[in-house]
Amino acid sequence: MAFLRPENRKTILLFTLMGLFLFAHVHSQDKGFEHFISAEGNKLMDGNREFRFISMNIPNLNFVEDELEFSREHPYRLPDEFEIRDAMKTVSQMGGKVIRIYTLPVKRSDEADAVPAYVSGPGRFNEEAFRTTDLMLKLANEEGVRIIFPLLNNWKWMGGVPQYAEFRDKAEEEFWTDPQLIMDFKKTIAFALNRTNTLTGVKYKDDKAILCWETGNELMSPESWVKEIAAYIKSIDRNHLLMDGYFAIDNQRQVYESSVLDPNIDIVSSHHYEQDPISQLENIQKNLDVIRGRKPYVLGELGFSSNAAIERVYDFIIAREDIAGTLNWSIRSHRREGGFYWHSEPVGHDFYKAYHWPGFSSGEKYGETGLLHLMRTKAYEISGTAAPALPVPDAPALLTPDHVYAISWQGSAGASGYNIERSGREEGPWEQIAFNVSDAAVQYGSLYNDRSAVSAKEYFYRIQAMNASGVSGWSNVAGPVKASGGALIDEMSGPMNCYQVRELDFTSGQDRKFREDSDRLKGQKGSEVVYYLPANIESIHIHSFEQHSEAALSLMVSTDGMDYQSCDFEVSGRRTTLGDYGYWDALLYSSYPEGAAYRFLKIVFQREAQVGRIQIVYQ
Repeated sequence: MAFLRPENRKTILLFTLMGLFLFAHVHSQDKGFEHFISAEGNKLMDGNREFRFISMNIPNLNFVEDELEFSREHPYRLPDEFEIRDAMKTVSQMGGKVIRIYTLPVKRSDEADAVPAYVSGPGRFNEEAFRTTDLMLKLANEEGVRIIFPLLNNWKWMGGVPQYAEFRDKAEEEFWTDPQLIMDFKKTIAFALNRTNTLTGVKYKDDKAILCWETGNELMSPESWVKEIAAYIKSIDRNHLLMDGYFAIDNQRQVYESSVLDPNIDIVSSHHYEQDPISQLENIQKNLDVIRGRKPYVLGELGFSSNAAIERVYDFIIAREDIAGTLNWSIRSHRREGGFYWHSEPVGHDFYKAYHWPGFSSGEKYGETGLLHLMRTKAYEISGTAAPALPVPDAPALLTPDHVYAISWQGSAGASGYNIERSGREEGPWEQIAFNVSDAAVQYGSLYNDRSAVSAKEYFYRIQAMNASGVSGWSNVAGPVKASGGALIDEMSGPMNCYQVRELDFTSGQDRKFREDSDRLKGQKGSEVVYYLPANIESIHIHSFEQHSEAALSLMVSTDGMDYQSCDFEVSGRRTTLGDYGYWDALLYSSYPEGAAYRFLKIVFQREAQVGRIQIVYQ
């Protein structure tokens, strides 16, 4: 038998490999795919252009863990179209091209049955939840945003590896080696990748909205597991790229050499929350030294550093062609009931929170406005262009108010404030009653209290959004709303709404324990606060956070501020709700004083409590 000369064999092999690459490229283009790896194997491409990005993680994009309305039993729900689209418009306005979601949530035995987890058991899936992801992918295509899609969470937050193990009564660490547990996870992979989108008719494995699959979020996975799962994902979906979700974080671990060599792994990644900015860059360089330009590299999570430190990382990334991009942690969208979702971060300093675009005074402690606009500048710079002017915001949607003191709206992406007008008639004429009102000043409550409304009159309202580029058109008109009474609403940002304060402190911090209420009135046994009302008290509602089996507050009322009498009240809410974040009990005090024209309310602390909101309606 004749044998090829070594140099001829190399030539044939080279042409064979080139042919396979061209076939894969054409195959992807036939299916409408735009993202692939460059011929050199170390760059992300979008058509004939290199694809680089500075963008955001949005953990709430397909599953909300931050619905913390005061009386709600649990913080989980599915986002709606307004919230998903708002998040995508936010990223687009910031110059971002990519959103990394968190995971496919798995049912936890310690959560309420009503929690809409995606995976309810081995091979059992929540159709309603997956329809939300159908919507997410549809909107991503419409808004021109691409999704990094982790398939698994290492942690119990939203459910992940511990829950898969618990389904089978096995130890958490067995997840990585037990054949049954590995097969259970493969069932989730197969279901997701083969799912046909109910809104578009496109299978997930054929949907170009997905930039890449990720094996999971911060996985403590052995190399053998990574190799098996990567091969399994590629056996179902050869169209999409695959990123290794191994837990290469800070100075704890480096990316796997085996993942760099694995032909089924297209992208390697790491997460960075170092408090020392020098070691942060050193750790990134250590990973680059492992990768050596052989695969695209993404900093999948970046955060909890000063704006100066983040800027230096951005400049390092932009200057290095061997880093495809980064995604900051993290941002939250507007909420359908008005305002934003809020999320405190228990890493680094106590004051870090998820960001709200375009930045507000409520985020001053963690440099929100500066960081977001820095991100925007660098997001365009990494693509070789200058940031354009911000778009004028779209008109907001005014929600129908029940009372003149409870006005809220669905905010517009990029709006820094809102102007509010009022009229006695639906067609006007209109008068402006508020200018540049922030929708990031209040957490999970009504956004505006019309204290100038005249009792017994009916009003119509409309609003417009504004930012540095201009003002939107007007919202819908809401009304008529009858002013059946006014309200004093105290969000506890300081003592100016109080008549008298004794042995009380206005406090903030560790806000997750207090349903993200960022301003609170903290008292001990014997503390008192008094309110004076311009008319007779009709109702009292107090949001109190406590850790006792008995009520921490007592209420007293007076007609003259001198002689007080006890006031009956009811307490509702759940106790012992510590949960993952050490939640204090959220208890609602309600009272409806009768029998006299009471103008004064005294709240007396019988034991430690923190009060987040007081609403006193007067008539």
